[in-house]
Amino acid sequence: MVNHNTRGSIVHISSQASLAALSDHSLYGMTKAGLDNLAKNMALELGTHGIRVNCVNPTVVMTEMGRQNWSDPAKAGPMLSQIPLGRFAEVDEVVGPVLFLLSDASSMVNGTTIPVDGGFLAT
Repeated sequence: MVNHNTRGSIVHISSQASLAALSDHSLYGMTKAGLDNLAKNMALELGTHGIRVNCVNPTVVMTEMGRQNWSDPAKAGPMLSQIPLGRFAEVDEVVGPVLFLLSDASSMVNGTTIPVDGGFLAT
């Protein structure tokens, strides 16, 4: 984008695990926190070129893999109990914030994370 003098937006898909400690997710949380920090640094470095960089940080998303990994009530129950909305995210609920960040409606949003977590981080 810089070489082509193209302004725009980059959106990384991170995770709520980058913003809160989750049992048995040490490596995953660490790598997602690194991605959040990369986005902040990219926002600083690329902002002068008119390129915005942000992260969307969803909870568990009910993709095919999400359904396979979180269909067991014994595993899902403890996580769901920490989400005030009482459910995991659907794909379109993550797509909406991504589209917002890619649009001109977010032209002053740069270097931040947007949790899509049903209130998990509020607990």
